[in-house]
Amino acid sequence: MEAKEFAEKYQQGELKDALLVDVREEKEWEMYRLHEAILIPLQTLPYQLDRLNREQTIYVLCAHGVRSAHATHHLLQQGYTRVINVEGGLAEVSLHLDEEDVRPK
Repeated sequence: MEAKEFAEKYQQGELKDALLVDVREEKEWEMYRLHEAILIPLQTLPYQLDRLNREQTIYVLCAHGVRSAHATHHLLQQGYTRVINVEGGLAEVSLHLDEEDVRPK
């Protein structure tokens, strides 16, 4: 999904039933993040699958879209069927959001 489309859905409250997973590192997470997202760094994702609901739509984000693409692929291989990679990552998503939507540390 393109960053602009994701940002529009986020602002309109259309993602309330979805799980937003940020696969960046904790240092990046502390700088800024989406309010509803949970942090699961990419390298720890295989060990934290129990935090994810297979029935829920999962949007995967990172800084620029590369790590989230890897995470999405991994989740699909693990049998998760409702997984969406947010292209362009938070760098691009944040261009389409209000400042209050992204919480800096």
